[in-house]
Amino acid sequence: MIKIAPSLLSADFVRLEKEINSIQKAGADILHLDVMDGHFVPNLTFGLPIIKQIKDITQIPVDVHLMVTNPNVYLETLGKWKIDYVSFHQEAEAHIHRQLKVLQKHGVKAGIALNPATPVETIFPVIAELDFVLIMSVNPGFGGQSFIPLVYDKIEKLRKLADQVNPELEIEVDGGVNNINAPKLISKGSDILVAGSFVFGSDDYKKQIEILKK
Repeated sequence: MIKIAPSLLSADFVRLEKEINSIQKAGADILHLDVMDGHFVPNLTFGLPIIKQIKDITQIPVDVHLMVTNPNVYLETLGKWKIDYVSFHQEAEAHIHRQLKVLQKHGVKAGIALNPATPVETIFPVIAELDFVLIMSVNPGFGGQSFIPLVYDKIEKLRKLADQVNPELEIEVDGGVNNINAPKLISKGSDILVAGSFVFGSDDYKKQIEILKK
């Protein structure tokens, strides 16, 4: 079954707890948090204290996507808090094996995120060590961007290799996901769809999530 992970980046931050409760009642499978540091991407979101508070009130798995230049600063803490999914960017980390183990020793699902222009082949050496891969279908840093179609081929390549060496690997796609591209993303091998404005930009969260699942 495909999992839908609404991105809190598109929610109303003034009503954050209410938004989280609403998205859970609407049938979301995962809550996606984009952490931006103003360096790796040209934007700022929230840091560790807010992540902890969100984790404490959320009943579904929490997925933290680190768009930061120094992911190692976050990983041990996120691991101790038992954040369900944590990904950091291949482009930002030189010691990928080491950082994956930091998360996995705490039972956290550890993933690598890839920018649209980064070839999926760059993570083939560590694919057997990964729990999931987050493929960006927009350039990270801002919500509401248009989907970049080149990711279809990346997903297909990754799925074919993963089926051979790590069939449990989950493929997550983030950026511009909607009812138009979701069927093809799923057919290419995606397991988790991150949707921000498509869900939170609607008056009916439940309807939007059901559309993506169907």
